[in-house]
Amino acid sequence: MRLRLPALLALTAGAAAASSSSVWEMSSFADFMKGKFEGVSLGRDGRMSLAPKLDVFFNSEQPVVWNLAAGPDGSLYAATGHRGRVFRMDKTGAPRLLWVADRPEVFALVVDPKGVVFAASSPDGKIFRIENGKATEYFDPQAKYIWSLALAADGTLYAGTGDGGKIFRITGPGKGEEYYATGQGNVTSLMLDAEGRLLAGTEPNGILYRITAKNKAFALYDSTLPEIRAIAPDGEGGFYAVGLGGALAKKVQAAQQATQGAQQDSTTSVTSVTVTADAGGDLKPNPPEPAKPQPTTTAPAQPTVTATTTTAGVDLSGIEKSAIYRIRADNTVDTLWSSKEENVFDILPASGDSPLYFCTDQSGRVYRLTADHKLTLVAQTNEAEAVRLLRWNGAMLAATANMGRIYRLGESAGNTSGLYESPVFDAGSIARWGKLRWQGAGAVTMLTRAGNSLRPDSTWSDWSEPLRDSAGAQITSPNARYLQFKTTFAGAGAAVENVSAAYLPQNNPPVIRSVTVLTQPVAASAAKTGASASNSSSAASVPFTVTVTDTGDAAPVSSTGTPTQTLSRAQGQQLLVSWQADDPDSDKLVYQLDFRGEGERDWKALRKGLHENSFTIDGDALADGRYLFRVTASDREANAAGSAKDAELVSSPVLIDNTPPVLRVQSSTRTAGAADIVFDARDEASTLKRAEWSLDAGPWTAIAPADGILDSQSEQFRLHLAEVPPGEHVLVIRVADGGNNTGLAKVILR
Repeated sequence: MRLRLPALLALTAGAAAASSSSVWEMSSFADFMKGKFEGVSLGRDGRMSLAPKLDVFFNSEQPVVWNLAAGPDGSLYAATGHRGRVFRMDKTGAPRLLWVADRPEVFALVVDPKGVVFAASSPDGKIFRIENGKATEYFDPQAKYIWSLALAADGTLYAGTGDGGKIFRITGPGKGEEYYATGQGNVTSLMLDAEGRLLAGTEPNGILYRITAKNKAFALYDSTLPEIRAIAPDGEGGFYAVGLGGALAKKVQAAQQATQGAQQDSTTSVTSVTVTADAGGDLKPNPPEPAKPQPTTTAPAQPTVTATTTTAGVDLSGIEKSAIYRIRADNTVDTLWSSKEENVFDILPASGDSPLYFCTDQSGRVYRLTADHKLTLVAQTNEAEAVRLLRWNGAMLAATANMGRIYRLGESAGNTSGLYESPVFDAGSIARWGKLRWQGAGAVTMLTRAGNSLRPDSTWSDWSEPLRDSAGAQITSPNARYLQFKTTFAGAGAAVENVSAAYLPQNNPPVIRSVTVLTQPVAASAAKTGASASNSSSAASVPFTVTVTDTGDAAPVSSTGTPTQTLSRAQGQQLLVSWQADDPDSDKLVYQLDFRGEGERDWKALRKGLHENSFTIDGDALADGRYLFRVTASDREANAAGSAKDAELVSSPVLIDNTPPVLRVQSSTRTAGAADIVFDARDEASTLKRAEWSLDAGPWTAIAPADGILDSQSEQFRLHLAEVPPGEHVLVIRVADGGNNTGLAKVILR
C-alpha cells in the first residue's frame, strides 16, 4: 500500500504528539454505562438525553418489593420482604397495609377478576386468599418455598414451589394436588399461554417446560443459565423468557439456611434478621454461607440493614450472567440480548408497536429493547436491584430491592433536567489537564473535579465552574491523577455524546531493577559485541589434523620431516552484561553502559544508544582486576526535551581474572621408594582456590598448602609421595585461581 507524503507527515505528527499528551475518550454505550444517571437515558449509539420522568411512587420501608399485581378496579398490590407484608394502593397511589404474613417473605402474588388477592408466604408458608381485607388460608403445599403463582381463566390457581421443584393445581380452599414434578430444585416462574397451557421456568438447570396435563410436560428450552426467572407473552403466540445467572432462588435459600438459628419463634408475626449488604449491593446474612462464592466488584459497601435475602450471586466471570430469549409459536428460540455484567430480573413485553423493557441488578436499571435490537438505558433508580416491572394506569412501574420502593416511569420524556456523573478516570500519574470537548445539543454544561484518591472523597477538589464551550473548554481542576466530569441537561432536546479530555501525564523515571555480569563462551554469544573477539576466536577454532595409516606410518606430506600437532586452548570467554529495566509510563527506553576499574576515577563508556538489555565484551579486553558496570536508562526518545527522565544502577564489583597462577618448584628430592617436592604458587588477581597433582597422567589428587588452608594469593606447598616405583616418572602439579585459570608445572622424578 502506498502513502502520499502529506498523509505520511500527518501520521508522523500524530505519533509524536501521542508521546507527550493523551486523550481520555468516552464515546460508546459501554463507556457511558460505567457512570451514574439521574433523569438521563443512554442510547446504544452512546448518545445521552433526558429520560422519561422517574419518581418514587411508593416506599415500603422494607428491603425489597418482591412482586406487583394490578387489580380489576385500577388498584395496585405489592408484596414485600422481609416482614411478609402486602400493600394496596388505589388509583391515586394512596397506600394501605392489606395483610401481614406470619412468614418473612411474600414472593408470589396474583389478583383474580373479582379483586380477590392470592398471596404466598415463605419459607414453610402457605397460600392465603385475601378478600375485603380479610385473609384466610387457601392451600398448604407443604413446601419450603412458594416462588410463583399463576391464575387460569377458570379460576384454577397454580403454584410453583421449592425445595423439590413441584407444581400444584388448586381449585378451591384446601382442594389441591400435585400437578407436575419437574425434578428441579425450584419452580421460579409460571405463566399461562394463549391456549391455557401452563409454562414453568425452573432452577438450577434453567429448563422451561410446557405442561399440558397432569404429569405431562414438554421441555421447550434448556438454557445455559441456571434459572428461568420470568416469562411473558410476546403477543404473537409465543413468549419471552429471562435466563438468570445469579440464581435468585438459590441465593434466597442460602440466606434462609444461614439465618435459621437467628429466627424468632414461627408464631410471631415479624421475623427480623440482621444482614449486611455486600459490595455489589446484594444483601447477605450474617454470617454468610461459607461455601457460597462472592462476586468481585469495586462498588462501595452499603450500610447494614434488616433483611434476610439476596446473598451474592454465583460468579459467572467470562460467560453470560443473564439473557433474554424469545420462544416463538413454532418452538424456535432467539436470544435477543445477553450480558456478562448484569442480571436481568424481569421483562415487560412489547405492547403493539411499543418496545420491550427489562430491569437489572446494575443500580436498578431499566432498559428498552426495540424490535431491531437497539438498546437504550431508559432509567436508573440507583437502587441495588430492579426486580419487577408492571404497566399500570398508563405508566410503567419498577419494584426495587435495597430499598424496597416502587418507581413510576413515564412512557415519554417528561424530565426537564437531568444529570450524568462519569466514572473516575485514572491518568496513571499526576497529570496536567487540557481541554474538555463534547458533541451535543440544547442546554448542556460540564463540570469537572480532580483528586489523588481512587474514589472521590473530601480530599478531592470541588466541582469546577460550568464549562459551556463544547469545541474546547479548558479544564480548571487542579493537576492530579484522577479526573471526573459531570454533565447537566436542561430542557427538551438536551443531548451529549463523544466526550474527550486532553491531559499531559507527569513523566515518571525509568526503573532499573538489576544488573548482572556473567561469562560465556564466544560461540554462545548472539548479542552484538563491543571489543570484538572474532579474530582471536576464528584463529583458535581452526583445527590441525594429522592422518595416520593403519601401518602406523604417517601419510605422505609435501615437505620432509614429521609435523608437530598443535592443540589450541579452549575457546575464549566473553563477559555478558545484562539488566532488567522498565518504565512506569511504558515509554521506550534507551541505555548507556559504562565501566570503571578499581582505583580509577572516571567512568568510561562502553556503548551508547543501546535498545537491547544486554551487551557482550571480549574477555581479554579488560585486564585483571575489579570492575564496576553502570547502566543508565533514559526515556528521552518518548518525551519532549526537558521532561525526559533518567535512572542508573551500578553493578556489584566484578573480578576479572584471565591470568593463571605462576608455579615455581623450589626443590625435588627422590629417595628409595619416595619423593618430596616443595613448590609455591602465586596469582596477581585472585585468591588461589584449588591445588592438585598427577603422577604419570594418572588421576588428580588434591594437596593442601603448608599452612593448611587456601586463603591467599600466594601459598607454599610440600608434597610427599610415598611408594614411588623405581624408574623415571612425570609429576604434574596444577593450581587454579578464583577465575578458574590453571597454572601447571612439571617435575621429572628419576
